[in-house]
Amino acid sequence: MDGGSGRGALVAFFVGGLLAAGNPISVKFSNLELDPFWGATVRFALAAALMLTVMAALRLPFPRGRALLGAVLYGTVNFGLAFACLFYALVELGAGFLQVLLGVVPLTALLLAVAQRQERLRAPAVIGSLLAFIGVLLMSRVALGDATSIVSILVAMAAALCLAEGAVLVRIFPPEHPVTLNAVGMTVGAVILFIGSLIAGDSLKMPTLEATWLAMAYMVVIGSGILFVLWVYVLKRWDASRAAYNFVLTPPIAVLFSYWLLDEEVGIELVFGGALILVGVYIGALRRQTPLVDAPV
Repeated sequence: MDGGSGRGALVAFFVGGLLAAGNPISVKFSNLELDPFWGATVRFALAAALMLTVMAALRLPFPRGRALLGAVLYGTVNFGLAFACLFYALVELGAGFLQVLLGVVPLTALLLAVAQRQERLRAPAVIGSLLAFIGVLLMSRVALGDATSIVSILVAMAAALCLAEGAVLVRIFPPEHPVTLNAVGMTVGAVILFIGSLIAGDSLKMPTLEATWLAMAYMVVIGSGILFVLWVYVLKRWDASRAAYNFVLTPPIAVLFSYWLLDEEVGIELVFGGALILVGVYIGALRRQTPLVDAPV
């Protein structure tokens, strides 16, 4: 392992975890004015344009063959399906609540990687999965008590599944530059989200409120452009389950941001359920020492 690459991936991992915490907050602001699927379409259409511009400026070649197939599948799962679920779920769920639910992504990625013969299943992962599942059940019970639809919770869990599979897909197909992979992936995702917005009958209007534009600016430049370049950079060097640990970093930050910016209530059940999820993820994934993988980008 190259020491520089290892340090670079570690820095990208922690920075990505911090930046990701602002995304659900921004989506909540976007959903106040824009219909969910259309808001996601605007976000990734602008982000795709940004990535394609950077790609052209860097004179990066367009992917072909299996690399192109991988980019299209990555865009379909990681952007089209995952963010359709996320934007829909955030219409009702609190941003902090959703982010804690996404704390199961590392374990989900591990199980998917095992099923696709990328990684080995270990006993701590099973124990961690059970603890995380109990935490999700506890939080769901609290949410239902507050008249939160079980549908929103299930949709959020579907988003976690898609994000986990997106991480695995990056590891399956030939290496591609992070900018190129995200440029193609976000373009595909934006098309899928636009079709979804038409099917859902969303109002296709551009934002008019300053708060919406500020939220969109964050999501496009930082929460999509910078974040997903860092995400792919780490994925090219770490196993999918280990790279997905950044979802462990974001819940506490997102809960604090939700309390501060959105005045969302943080009850003892939410804290306890979230703690169970994080302990489960720690035991099943974070505690496991996985060697870094050298993969030049």
